[in-house]
Formats: sequence, structure tokens, C-alpha cells
Amino acid sequence: MLEARELAIGYGRTQIGSGLNLSVNEGEILCLLGPNGCGKTTLFRTLLGLLPALSGTVTLGNRPVANQTPATIAQQIAYVPQAHAPPFPFEALEVVLMGRTARLGVFGQPGHHDREIAHNAMDRLGIANLAHRDYSRLSGGQRQLVLIARALAQEAPLIVMDEPTASLDFGNQAQVLMQIASLARDVAARGCGVVLSTHDPDQAFALDARVLLMKDGQELAQGAARDVLTGPNLSDVYGIPVAVETTSSGRKVCMPALTSHH
Repeated sequence: MLEARELAIGYGRTQIGSGLNLSVNEGEILCLLGPNGCGKTTLFRTLLGLLPALSGTVTLGNRPVANQTPATIAQQIAYVPQAHAPPFPFEALEVVLMGRTARLGVFGQPGHHDREIAHNAMDRLGIANLAHRDYSRLSGGQRQLVLIARALAQEAPLIVMDEPTASLDFGNQAQVLMQIASLARDVAARGCGVVLSTHDPDQAFALDARVLLMKDGQELAQGAARDVLTGPNLSDVYGIPVAVETTSSGRKVCMPALTSHH
């Protein structure tokens, strides 16, 4: 569905990363992990066709992204940014309906079918009751779920999420992660894949994701979370001692050392 090979990324002549390889298949969750400044956002923008690759290739549906129009890309990739409050008081349903733009064209107006898709997306995420609420007055977790519903309404086979749990409290983080896992499982038959970035390695374990671990614009490791997210790898990436432990329930968790020993 989405593939990058020997990709170099950056702005203008400034290279931020190179030698990056990844692929996303149907029903799969790919989690990008790495410290601030490692190139995750630049990689996202390149995958979405918003930035040209400095070298290497990005293919979407077996066609180079560089040869596709923004409308064609939008029909294949839905983007979920970090939750934000818009400058105008849109209703939550209006925000979700914006996901239909790629299907309607520039001057198209959403009809009954589009509204039905938007309502179904909100109902699927358990936020139908928010349809006529002011989006800017919703909680961070509710806004994030509205943005995910907008991505569902876009009916794209691939969803890209930029730190979808950033700034959310523990309960809302759990709710959003549950929905991400559900999206990959429930729609695998129609070829949906999920790519997300996060600063929390435990989320990759919880989602049973495939992980691309980045450092200084390079791939440090890639593979199943249990294989990639090891103590030595995480210690190398984040510059602090990190231990990966297994709980009594069998779940792996990351434990940074909070004290130094001399």
C-alpha cells in the first residue's frame, strides 16, 4: 500500500534523514519512535507528498507519490494531526464532513450519502452524541476522536496519525489507542493500514505494532515491537538507561532509570 525505499528527507538542500526504508500492509500498524528532531514529522510530510524526497522513492498503490495529485493521494491516505482547536466554531459533524472533500471535489457540497458516512464514522467511535457540539469546546480526547472520525469518513485505505495521544490524559490515551487497534483489526479485510508516531514505547507494545526506531534521521532498527524495543536500543536512542520488563500478565513495559549511580 505504502512503501519507501532508500529515502532521503529534508527541506531544500538541508538533509534531515537518509537511507530510510518502510512499508505498510493491510491491517498492519507501523509505529514510528524516536526523540524530538530525529525526522519523524519530516518523514510523515514526505510520505504524504507534502515534501519532495531528496532521493529514493515513495510509492502509494504501486505508483510514485511524486506523480500523483493531492486529490488522488487524499483518496488513499487520511491524515490525523494532533488535536487542535480551529479558529471558527465548527460543529463536530462539520469537521468530520471535511473528510469527504477529496471525494467531492473543490466545489462539491456534501449530500445525504456523505452525511450518512460521517454519522456512521462518529457512531463507530462512540461519539455520535457530539455531532452538534462546538468542536473547539470539546476535550482533547473528544477532539482527537473527531479527527479520527474525519479520517474514517475520508474512506482511505491508509491512515497516518501524528502523535495521536499527545497532551491527552491517561483515560483518553487508552480510549484513542483502543480505537486505533480496532481500526486495524476491524477493517483489515478492506485493506486498511495505520501509521502513527508516538513518544511512548509502551504504546507500541500495547498495539502489537511493527516499529521503525529512528535516531538522527536514520533507521536504528525495524521489526516487531518485542524485537526492536529492547533496553539497549531504547537506551541508545534516548540517551538514558532503559529497562524493558515483563509484567505478571505477560505485557512488556519500558522503565527508565530515574536515578543516577556513581
